[in-house]
Amino acid sequence: MRRILNNSIALAVVVIVLFIIIPLPVALLDVLLVVNISLSMLILVITMSVPDALDFSIFPSLLLITTLFRLGLNVSTTRQILGNNGNAGSVIRAFGDMITSGNIVLGVIIFLIIVLVQMIVVTKGAERVSEVAARFTLDAMPGKQMAIDADLSSGLINEQEARGRRTKIQKEADFYGAMDGATKFVKGDAIMSLIITLINFVGGLILGSLAGVENVLETYSIATVGDGLVSQIPSLMVSTATAMVVTRTVSEGSLNEDVIRQFGRQPRAIFTAGLVLVLLGCIPGTPHAPLLIVGTGLTFGGWFISRRMERQAAGEAAAAAEAEPVPEAAPAAEGDYFKDINNVYSLLTVEPIEMEFGYSLIPMVDENHGGKLINRIVIFRRQYAQDMGFVIPSIRLHDAAALGTNQYVIRVKGEEVARGEILVDYYLALEPANPLGEVDGIETVEPAYGIPSRWILPENKEIAEIYGYSVIDPLSVMLTHLSETVKKHAHELLGRSETMQLVENLKHASPELVEEIVPNVVSYGNLEKILRNLLREGVPIKDLGTILENAADALLQGRDIDMATEQVRGALSRTITRRFCENGQLRVITLDAEVEKRIISSITRNEQGVYLALGPDLMQQIIAQLSEHLKKFMELSQTPIILVSQVIRGYFSRLITQFYPNLYVLAFNEVTSNVQIQALGNITVESPMRAERKAMVGT
Repeated sequence: MRRILNNSIALAVVVIVLFIIIPLPVALLDVLLVVNISLSMLILVITMSVPDALDFSIFPSLLLITTLFRLGLNVSTTRQILGNNGNAGSVIRAFGDMITSGNIVLGVIIFLIIVLVQMIVVTKGAERVSEVAARFTLDAMPGKQMAIDADLSSGLINEQEARGRRTKIQKEADFYGAMDGATKFVKGDAIMSLIITLINFVGGLILGSLAGVENVLETYSIATVGDGLVSQIPSLMVSTATAMVVTRTVSEGSLNEDVIRQFGRQPRAIFTAGLVLVLLGCIPGTPHAPLLIVGTGLTFGGWFISRRMERQAAGEAAAAAEAEPVPEAAPAAEGDYFKDINNVYSLLTVEPIEMEFGYSLIPMVDENHGGKLINRIVIFRRQYAQDMGFVIPSIRLHDAAALGTNQYVIRVKGEEVARGEILVDYYLALEPANPLGEVDGIETVEPAYGIPSRWILPENKEIAEIYGYSVIDPLSVMLTHLSETVKKHAHELLGRSETMQLVENLKHASPELVEEIVPNVVSYGNLEKILRNLLREGVPIKDLGTILENAADALLQGRDIDMATEQVRGALSRTITRRFCENGQLRVITLDAEVEKRIISSITRNEQGVYLALGPDLMQQIIAQLSEHLKKFMELSQTPIILVSQVIRGYFSRLITQFYPNLYVLAFNEVTSNVQIQALGNITVESPMRAERKAMVGT
């Protein structure tokens, strides 16, 4: 029984094709005509009920099947009209009497008006909408792909979610493309209905006037029709199979499974269609029996499916309620609670990371109201741990009455480090360099990267993507800001306890290494400083074994923490190259030999350590040229990198990042040999001797 149910749609298509050959009894034809009306009504109600077009992705294929079903019924009714003296059943007679009202001329005029309205207004409009929707969907695909890639690169989503979003975009494009072609079926069906009506009318007149014609005409007619059927029936089946493959591009399972599953999700539509048919069956002059039979069946089916879904939802709610923990009883009064001095100490706790929200943003956080921020934060923490080797501490989320309704604040160790404002009911459109058009919206600045943007209404989302804007939902805007802020301050979140936990985790893979080095050679404090230095400059600390080995070698040689960090960075060359290299190519800014020489001569050591003491003139020249070169990286949308020698890398990085925090300084030994280095600029300065000669010439 289950196997028959799973293949019911395929069997139905074969039976529909057989309608063209097999004569149908008048009583069965009446029921099938009512089924055709109810099916069309059911499809109409579902298309008005589903929130997303992909929720009814079988529609193009269903359109083909229903069109074929109507054509099969048209052939059967034509056979009855022309072969049974115009008697094709009570349904056709009742609708004919209803539309003509005893006046055949009036009936023909009304019928022609209905056909013309369908062809010129409905079908033509649907065809045009399908063409435009297909073109707009295809044009918007690059912008949607860019938004997905941006979320993936920032860690907001993982590879699986990105693949799911890309699949959905592809399904949308395929769906609207299939709809563009499927509307041609509707147009052809309308034209064919008019032609068949004309054939029935003319054929009826001819048969009435040629009664008693010779048997020779009948013999040749039967042979001709039989030959045509032998040729056309296989061709029709092959054409149907080809069209079925084309229109099935967006469905996930078989057509049988999709039809049963997607119709089963719409009990209200089934119940409504059945109720309308029952009401029609109660109107005098309508075919009562077929309408009441089909209508009662649909009404009962919709009610049964709805009850089953309610029982399933109630069971899930009960299971969730059982799993929900019972909250602990709160203290009787706040004053009594803080009488205990130990409870006062709880006020001194400083959270590593906090995020406070205004009132309007609470639904984005509250999981009971569908908020997805917590799930997205979990995904980001996992992705960051995989990329950087450091597990971000738990982020405390809570509301704040002092904030504006649309504002949020990010705090690190109790102090505010970032603030933003988002509009929940809008989308953020990031302006491209050369937009194809302008979209109405509220001008703002993207909080994470400072990109000029504007908040746009949801109905302007598609047109903004066509114009080249990258459109981001409010939740992604806030999470991107949070993730970038956490990455920027990750080195502050790494403390002694986190360092010890990383070492404990390494013991499972390399217990001998940890036992030899920690804490005998490398103390937890020194290891913490080295790891902080690496995280501060965006270097992953996932390969903790290599870091420990090279840190131990450097410290045993008497080097300080900064020099030990540089030695560790050299050992992590493959990791650093992978982190900053794109497609085997590294675009950088280089320093002239004279510049490096003057920087080396400016290295100064005192009791506080080693630092650069560059003169103001040299510093001004470097900053001015660097500002010009960074514009090239902005045009390419790439991370700016300066490539220098290992001797000055650490000192120069600490100096230059005070002016450009998002700039990275790498040493030549940190880049593997298989990478192609492309210099986008070179910083040069005049030597003191040359400047002196030029001054003498000027005087």
